[in-house]
Amino acid sequence: MFDLMEFISKVFLFYLPLLFSLCVHEFAHAWTAKKLGDLTAFQKGRLTLNPVAHIDPIGTLILPLVAIGMNFPIFGWAKPVPVDPSYLKNQKRDMFWIAFAGPLSNFLLAGLGCLTLAGLYTLGQDNIPSGPAVMSLGEMFIYINLLLGFFNLIPLHPLDGGKVIARFLPVQWNIFLEKHQSWSSLLLILLFISGGFYFLAGPVFYTARSLIHFAHFFSQWIG
Repeated sequence: MFDLMEFISKVFLFYLPLLFSLCVHEFAHAWTAKKLGDLTAFQKGRLTLNPVAHIDPIGTLILPLVAIGMNFPIFGWAKPVPVDPSYLKNQKRDMFWIAFAGPLSNFLLAGLGCLTLAGLYTLGQDNIPSGPAVMSLGEMFIYINLLLGFFNLIPLHPLDGGKVIARFLPVQWNIFLEKHQSWSSLLLILLFISGGFYFLAGPVFYTARSLIHFAHFFSQWIG
């Protein structure tokens, strides 16, 4: 039986952190591209944290909300930021930084979440309205950003990792991989359906728990 209140609470706990993190991820791509000379994303209104500019109907709305409603692991994606390499001075180097900016933003958000959590631990959940829920939200924020960061660094197109690794591969290899990215997209879908992304659970869980333990330690040190 569908429990509306439980669904709403999960939207606040899982979906809102995911939506915010996806927006920051795409903003980071657009901001870096602008700094390196490509104004394409800026001119198309993508240099913003407004979710409307980044929403992909399936990846940002349908898939995550259906996953929440069916108690599946939540995941999603936003509309890719357009990049025109012809505006870049050094295409191979600059595309690396534009691609890497997305995952890096998620790792930075996870670090910011750790510091925020340390502050919350210092205050104590009894001194914060809805303390336990706020603490859980902070921890989930860290998990979600680490998952987005590690996932997007998988070295397959069309993920950021495919463009990150391109800097270190011969040109002909990159041309081949880009021409056949439909196959790598299919591989990603099959991995998702089959649960093949559980190999990410180790680094995500270990890093998240380390950050949360550090937040506890830091709050005790401050206190």
